[in-house]
Amino acid sequence: MNTVSDTILVTGGAGFIGSNFVRFWLREESGRVVNLDKLTYAGNLDSLADALHDPRHVFVQGDICDGKRVRQLLDEYQPWGVVNFAAESHVDRSIDGPAPFVETNVLGTFRLLEASRDYWNNLAPDDRSRFRFLHISTDEVYGTLGPTGYFVETTPYAPNSPYSASKAAADHFARAYFHTYGLPVLVTNCSNNYGPYQFPEKLIPLMILNTLEGKPLPVYGDGGNIRDWLYVEDHCRAIRTVLCQAPPGEEYNIGGHCERTNLQVVRAICDLVAKLRPDLPHDPKGLITFVKDRPGHDRRYAIDASKIHRELGWAPRENFESGLERTVQWYIDNPTWVERVTSGKHRRERLGLGEK
Repeated sequence: MNTVSDTILVTGGAGFIGSNFVRFWLREESGRVVNLDKLTYAGNLDSLADALHDPRHVFVQGDICDGKRVRQLLDEYQPWGVVNFAAESHVDRSIDGPAPFVETNVLGTFRLLEASRDYWNNLAPDDRSRFRFLHISTDEVYGTLGPTGYFVETTPYAPNSPYSASKAAADHFARAYFHTYGLPVLVTNCSNNYGPYQFPEKLIPLMILNTLEGKPLPVYGDGGNIRDWLYVEDHCRAIRTVLCQAPPGEEYNIGGHCERTNLQVVRAICDLVAKLRPDLPHDPKGLITFVKDRPGHDRRYAIDASKIHRELGWAPRENFESGLERTVQWYIDNPTWVERVTSGKHRRERLGLGEK
């Protein structure tokens, strides 16, 4: 039988949350990280520049839909845990073309679960009890809320976009593998993340960059859609806490306790850009433009994160004001990263690296 090493396998570790988690893990833990990422448009090695030369970080370009490749990696590196970030995640893209979301989020998660189950079945008994498979999901699987109330772990799933439907399907597969096969699966559902290294198609980085460049700030509908915002490093701490402390089969909602309307978020970004870049020749708030709402746009998300706080002692450290200022400052300070990912240079160059 196989014996696990002091290694975790992270999938999607070149994306926004995944790359932040890889850097966080290498900073806080002593073990090795094997990082499997397909390197789509939103995954790039520039986000891992400070980790690429760490001997504890092994990057492998590959697809979670390739179950054989995943199984080879599990055998080669013998991880004690798998953390699955790999996903297509942009709602607008899922509306325009849902097929990649089904392929990666549903089929890919299934292939990853199958490979992990086969690997886990061949571990020694003590290592089988130590192994964990952590599937990272979203609060969007729950659908939409009215003006009051919160999503809890027992809220019925009611996804309203192809993206959220694909994540809901993946969550159900993860849960089924625990209940059917005993695979020690954990599932976390997080609220909207923000912070450094987020691809500029999402609300906060898009608005920061448009404000800096004097471009229109398009706000869907009346701007009243509400999201609960979570600073990405707080999310990374929560993931580590769940992976290292939670018993198998548990599900945890992770939120920042920071509800804001989209319009409030955009106006806060305008104020911060004006504060941090007083040399700009334009009035940031004068760039706000209201555009036609997108189909199936959920009105409100809000997470009740009391379970993870009560059982595992986690709570967010950043409030929205402090986290947003750190985020705006990061985008101001890192124009090279922005230029490379928006131009596609990161994909063409791959920093000279292939598979290891």
